[in-house]
Amino acid sequence: MNTQILQARQTKYVLYVLTYGVVVLAILTVLNVLADRYNKSYDSTANKRYSLSEQTAKIVKGLKQPATITYYDQTSRFPQAKDQLEQYANLSPKVHVDYVDPDKKPEVARAAGIKNYGTAVVQVGDRKEEAKSLTEEGITGAFIRDLKSTTRTICFVEGSGEHAIEDADRSGYSRFKELLGKDEYEAKAVNLVLKAEVPNDCTVLVVGGPDSDYQQPEADAIRKYVESGGRAMILLDPPLKLGRSEIADNAALNKVLEGWGITPQNNLILDLNPIGQIAGLGPQVALVTSYDSHAIVNEMSRRVTGFPLARSLETKNGDKTTVQKLFSSSDSSLATTKLNSPQINPDDPKNVKGPLLIAAAGTYNTGKENSQGRFVVIGSSTWAANSFISFNGNRDLALNAINWLASDEDLISIRPKDREDRRITLTKSQMNALTISSQIVLPLLVIVGGVSVWWRRR
Repeated sequence: MNTQILQARQTKYVLYVLTYGVVVLAILTVLNVLADRYNKSYDSTANKRYSLSEQTAKIVKGLKQPATITYYDQTSRFPQAKDQLEQYANLSPKVHVDYVDPDKKPEVARAAGIKNYGTAVVQVGDRKEEAKSLTEEGITGAFIRDLKSTTRTICFVEGSGEHAIEDADRSGYSRFKELLGKDEYEAKAVNLVLKAEVPNDCTVLVVGGPDSDYQQPEADAIRKYVESGGRAMILLDPPLKLGRSEIADNAALNKVLEGWGITPQNNLILDLNPIGQIAGLGPQVALVTSYDSHAIVNEMSRRVTGFPLARSLETKNGDKTTVQKLFSSSDSSLATTKLNSPQINPDDPKNVKGPLLIAAAGTYNTGKENSQGRFVVIGSSTWAANSFISFNGNRDLALNAINWLASDEDLISIRPKDREDRRITLTKSQMNALTISSQIVLPLLVIVGGVSVWWRRR
């Protein structure tokens, strides 16, 4: 009887074990299938170093045609590219990644014109573009070139003291030019003094803070360009009269803007926000923390932008223009009309209290289908210069404005931050203390602890 009971129990336990084993195996199988089909990961690094940017996600998820990334390299080197390329495939089911070894399939590599190992080619529909590098910028840039059928050129006006795109000094726009290149824009300088006509290949015209007056033919050329369906970003500083650093009133250009419904004011915005002082900024830098509703700034709600030596604007809609506000200075700001003195008197009763409008965007109805003029006016130009374009959200604002003007709304996003330098710098005394504590003190504590435990148990 006992033997039968024992056998019954053993059979019961065996069945339990088999059942549990089958259940666990089924769960593991389902989890593996789901993990293979839905590849998800979490990037816990501070600057999301191992994640694709919002801009890339927007472009890839918005694909309307199948896309293929083909990576050409030796088989042993495939793994070094797989982590990066598979992230694109995980963003959209329309993206497929192929790996080709030119040594094993030389005819395929030759047909694709591949000359070097480690080359990635992105194909969207019938268009193919070689990635300039295996980085996110290189691969996403190839996607952008596939999606854009024409070359997009950003023309910067020169000849009247504007910021120069070849100038690498603090006041230059060379960094701005470099950032435009990462969005696959070409940048060039145009001189409206020599020829008062905007070239036909200009996708967007940038007027970057002239310090001399535009003559009437120059102003007329800009007006004609926008009112014929062109796009322009105009950055105008306040007409300061401080010693040798005088900025002209630029009446002819101001009159063009007034015709579009934007009137620059002859004042200087002073921001008395204590946050700026903590950041080491003077009152001449207007800080912006909130934005109006517009495609250029909709995704910048968590970013601060700064505008040195800014003036305020007034806006109104016209018969053919529609103007929208982009952002204003803080409640703690004010504007002074004393532009010939470096002295600041916050208590001057003539000061105008903030918030004060700094930037606006508008459209011009040309009367022609698919030929809308667009313009962005900002009452400062130094915010986009080399010395300040890297300040918090300034870079994103500059590129977002260009994207909107060029009708590249799909590119408007917050770009990935520059890689942070997170190295720890120690003095010689700190280094010695670290060496002693890690190589002598801690081992001694472990030894003493071990000996004390042994002694008590003995």
